[in-house]
Amino acid sequence: MNLVDFFRNPRQSDPQVDGVLLADFCAAEAARALAFHQSFREYAPTPLASLDALATDLGLGGIFLKDESKRFGLNAFKVLGGSYAIGRILAERLGRPIEELTRDALASPAVREKIGAITFVTATDGNHGRGVAWTARQIGQKAVVFMPRGSLRERVDNIRATGAECHVTEHNYDDSVRIANEYAERNGGVMVQDTAWEGYEDIPRWIMQGYMTVAVEILEQLRGLGVDAPTHLFLQAGVGSFAGALLGGMAAALGERTPVTAIVEPHQANCIFRSLRAQDGHPRAVTGEMRTIMAGLACGEPSIVSWGVLRDHAAAAVSCADRIAANGMRILAAPRPGDPAIVSGESGAVTTGVLEYIMKHPDGRGIAAALSLTRESRVLLISTEGDTSPETYRDIVWYGNNFD
Repeated sequence: MNLVDFFRNPRQSDPQVDGVLLADFCAAEAARALAFHQSFREYAPTPLASLDALATDLGLGGIFLKDESKRFGLNAFKVLGGSYAIGRILAERLGRPIEELTRDALASPAVREKIGAITFVTATDGNHGRGVAWTARQIGQKAVVFMPRGSLRERVDNIRATGAECHVTEHNYDDSVRIANEYAERNGGVMVQDTAWEGYEDIPRWIMQGYMTVAVEILEQLRGLGVDAPTHLFLQAGVGSFAGALLGGMAAALGERTPVTAIVEPHQANCIFRSLRAQDGHPRAVTGEMRTIMAGLACGEPSIVSWGVLRDHAAAAVSCADRIAANGMRILAAPRPGDPAIVSGESGAVTTGVLEYIMKHPDGRGIAAALSLTRESRVLLISTEGDTSPETYRDIVWYGNNFD
């Protein structure tokens, strides 16, 4: 297996293909999500760093990196999706539009009296579950979280610190989702999951719309830097909800100026890569252990809500070895002179590692050419998490472990 495998998506460039509609990711939907997030006292736009020295080193016109480790004090972006979905769930129960509801309103005694006690249930590799549990505590409700076998102790402890129940299963991520859903059905809980399946699509869609707050902030921050739009975008994918939300939001906002977008996954859990490469329009699943340091991307079944967006709008898919993510972490932690140092976890830094490989490694030259990456290119990366596992972060950044 190569360090990096690449597939150019012919469907995305075929004018005869009728792509999915982007109404779910339009400016109005993004504005609703942003307004809801702004009602939390912890809200502030996360930083967008200009990595000018790295761009020069890689032969690019610019690199911009969104640092989601600063999100709500939770070290990852995931809370944006879980919190907004919970807001939409409660809005439906109250019979009120989400525009009328804020964090304080949802936490009020009047609302609690009307809706009663609710248990929100989810499965997670760490960040999503922590976001759901944190939101549940914010509004005086309960959360129960299931995690796959091999989940790191730090991530379990972070979830339990919110007051939520957290159970580590003996199964992989996708089977843990099924266990969580069975628990919710058996105990009258409400499943809050970004994985979608037939009959369970509204909540995953609301989670994706919550993620669009990241896209809204980025476009505003880029305009502040005098940049109309990035030419290229690298997005990491687990089930594909984050990637689909960001790409859908960008495509809806930018139209023909939508950046050339590559979806990045670990070799061991590359369900989007395999789905695109199949070229029949249908998603493919990856099964088994999915052992990778990129815990947040160790998902084997694409979300059916996000799949259509990625199928029709992603320019390419990249599958990579763990050492590529580890290298990205070190690049960001020890930057070129003049660039800021950024603490980025395994899933957060993989796109940086992939970009460096494409632009610097001899085997990456063909990929760079296929994506039209040149000295005029302005590349957008998103560090989706900080050091959510501090011990793993030190092993990689301090001690050079690639976990191969």
